[in-house]
Amino acid sequence: MTPDPSPSHSFADLRRQQAFMRLWAARLAGTAAQQMLMVAVGWHMYALTGSAWDLGLVGLYQFAPALLLALYAGHVVDRYHRGRILAACLAVQGAVALALLAAQAGGADSRGLLLGLSLVLGAVRAFQMPAQQSLTPLLVPPVMLPRAMAFSSAGQQAAVIGGPALGGLLFVAGMETVYGVSLGLFVLACVLSALLRYAHQPPAREPVTAATLLAGVRFIWLRKPVLGAVSLDLFAVLLGGAVALLPIYAKDILHTGAWGLGLLRAAPAAGALAMSIWLTRAPVERHVGRTLLVAVAVFGLCMVVFGLSTSFWLSLVALALSGAADMVNVVIRQTLVQLETPDAMRGRVSAVNGIFIGASNQLGEFRSGATAALMGPVGSVVLGGVGAVLVALAWFRVFPALARRDRMSSPPSGA
Repeated sequence: MTPDPSPSHSFADLRRQQAFMRLWAARLAGTAAQQMLMVAVGWHMYALTGSAWDLGLVGLYQFAPALLLALYAGHVVDRYHRGRILAACLAVQGAVALALLAAQAGGADSRGLLLGLSLVLGAVRAFQMPAQQSLTPLLVPPVMLPRAMAFSSAGQQAAVIGGPALGGLLFVAGMETVYGVSLGLFVLACVLSALLRYAHQPPAREPVTAATLLAGVRFIWLRKPVLGAVSLDLFAVLLGGAVALLPIYAKDILHTGAWGLGLLRAAPAAGALAMSIWLTRAPVERHVGRTLLVAVAVFGLCMVVFGLSTSFWLSLVALALSGAADMVNVVIRQTLVQLETPDAMRGRVSAVNGIFIGASNQLGEFRSGATAALMGPVGSVVLGGVGAVLVALAWFRVFPALARRDRMSSPPSGA
């Protein structure tokens, strides 16, 4: 049996990994910029159209190109320098923020522009996600990977908290200010990513064929615990996510303004940040499969509470707890995927994982917007939360190897 990565290295040892810390800072700035941009685009779209359907379309327009390009993006990430790919993706997102800033300042904003730029964001993130995820194993020793994943998630969640909260506050100074600050953060993240250095050996030239593009799909399919983990996240967040409806909850149900929307967007990240800090200090070492499934069920229950709540503070608590539960899911899933994947395959496997994540997030936004248009926002959120709980319970039987998984490392062959 392969020894389980233990937390024998301290947090101080992790901080001495300079390349990893540079990537961590780039992700912090880039994620904060992305979150500010998404809050601004959502509020901008709802201010222009007042339509739940259009809020859902923003998510769909980001998901569609990400889905179409994901397998090719994974192939590219496995061939070229991942730090430079990440830097290029951040530069394009900065250009999108600049375009929105110019359109808002010049009075040229429109529903079509917002949807068109959402397509650009989706295409870029098809490359960004596998490049970003597959960089960490190259920058830290394998024994530090679970701790590094948790610390990366802590930084990302801090940015997810700060980005929307700062974006909500900056709305006081105008939407142009939000777009301008996000542009500055994208530039910073781009520079930090471009400075990343690691031993990169270009692989032998390989033709782009169906077999090479689908290698990541085949790899995940043959490893049932990994397939169970990534598909669990897909269905749970696809059903239970309610991010697209937060502008409606902020304005029409909880009766707050842009500042309230910022806090609602930040609340899941606040819970996730607290949990990721805990997991950085005390990584999950035993019963990882069962812990993963229970965490997803708790996430669904929290979304039911949020959907039924008419209290702003209760809604914040429910969202924070949902974020904490989801962070357990994120850290276990990402660590399992990275530990079981050889470096030559990490881009393609991360791309497939990105399809699942994109489907759960962007397609989940479309699902929630579409069902809210049919049955109202409360019905949409409650139904989705119940669905997430049922998925977690079903996965105990559908993926018994995942439910029985005790440690992050692979069990003995034949187990």
